[in-house]
Amino acid sequence: MTEEQKMLKTMIRDFATKELEPIATQIDEEARFPADSIRKMAELGLMGIPFPEEYGGSGEGPLEFAIVIEEIGRVCAATSTIYSVTAGLAGQPLYDFGNEEQRQRFVVPIAKGEKLACFSLTEAGAGSDVAAIETTATQDNNGYILNGTKLFCANGNEAEIILIFATIDKALQHKGITAFIVEKGTLGFSIGKLENKLGIRATSTAQLIFQDCFVPEANRLGKEGEGLKIALEAIDSSRINAAAQAVGIAQGAFDKCLAYAKERQQFGQPIINFQAIQWMLADMATQIDAARLLTYRAAYIKAKGLSFIKEAAMAKVFASEAAMSVTTKAIQIYGGYGYIKDYPLERYFRDARIIGIYEGTDEMQRMTIARSLMRESPGIKI
Repeated sequence: MTEEQKMLKTMIRDFATKELEPIATQIDEEARFPADSIRKMAELGLMGIPFPEEYGGSGEGPLEFAIVIEEIGRVCAATSTIYSVTAGLAGQPLYDFGNEEQRQRFVVPIAKGEKLACFSLTEAGAGSDVAAIETTATQDNNGYILNGTKLFCANGNEAEIILIFATIDKALQHKGITAFIVEKGTLGFSIGKLENKLGIRATSTAQLIFQDCFVPEANRLGKEGEGLKIALEAIDSSRINAAAQAVGIAQGAFDKCLAYAKERQQFGQPIINFQAIQWMLADMATQIDAARLLTYRAAYIKAKGLSFIKEAAMAKVFASEAAMSVTTKAIQIYGGYGYIKDYPLERYFRDARIIGIYEGTDEMQRMTIARSLMRESPGIKI
C-alpha cells in the first residue's frame, strides 16, 4: 500500500474501534439499524469514498474502498454491509450508467451521506438465475408501471433510493431486463416482510412490493434491455467488496482470539504455548493474509481498468471460506466461552456465513472461475 492508503487504513481502524465496535454486539442482539453510526460515517466522508469529487465524493479507487470495508467489517459486519451496499452495489451502477441528471439527483446525496440506497434484483424464483425474474415493467405515458415482489434486499427498509430490475417482455428473457430507480414514497411501492436473520442482524433485509408502481422514463437507468449488463457489472465489482468484508471479519476474530490465547491460563501457562493452539493461529494468519492479497489484487486490477471478473470471483470464494474457517477456529480456541454471547466470537461466526451466499454463491464463483479458465485455454470451445 502507498503511504496514503496506510494512513486511510489507520484512520478507519481508529474510527471503527472507537465508534462502531462498542455498540456492535448490542445492535446485533436488538437487530437495530445503526443510524447514528451511518451518520458519523457520512460526516467523515466515507459514503463518498468511491465517487468523484464533482459528485460529492473523494475520488478514491477500488482498493481504498476495499480497505474501508475491511476495517469496518473487522468490528461490525452489519455496518460494513450497509455501507458497501449503499456506496458500492447500488451507488456504483448509478454513477457508472447514470446520465448527468441522474447523477446529480441520486449519486450526490449518496456520496454526501444524505440518503441510503439498495439494490433489488432477487426474487423467489430468481436468485443465481437472474434471467428468471418475474417483476414486469409495462410502458405507460412516458414511463413504466412496475409490478412484482423482490426478496432479500439489504437496506430495503431504510433506503430512499432503490435500484430495481424488471423485465419489459418476459419472452425476451435476459434481453428484456431493464433497470429502474424508485424513490421511497412512490405510490405503489411498499415494504413487506423484514427477515429475521442468522447474522448481520443490524441490517434490514426486506421484501419490496411493487403494485402498479409508476416510474417516469427519467428514472430508467441505461437503455431498455441493458439491465442484466448493469446488474452483473455491479455484482462483479461488489464481489471485491464482499471479499474485503470477509477479510475484515476474519481479522477481527483472529485479533480477539490471539489476545485471548496469550491471556488464558491452563496447566500453569498461557494456552498460546501449546502447539495445537499455535498451529491453529498459524493457519488462521496464513488464510487471512492470502485472502487479503487476493482481494487487494482484484481491486488493483479493477483500478487499472483491466478485466477483473475472474480475480474478483477468486477473492470472494477464498475469502468467504477463509472467514468461516478462521471464525470456527477462533471459537475453538475460546472453548466454551466462544459459544456464549458474552463474547463476540459467535457473532463473527454468524456474520461470516453470509459471505458465501450473497453477491453470488461460492458455487457460482467457481463456475465463473472455471469459465474464465476455459476461455483462456486454446482449443477448448464453450
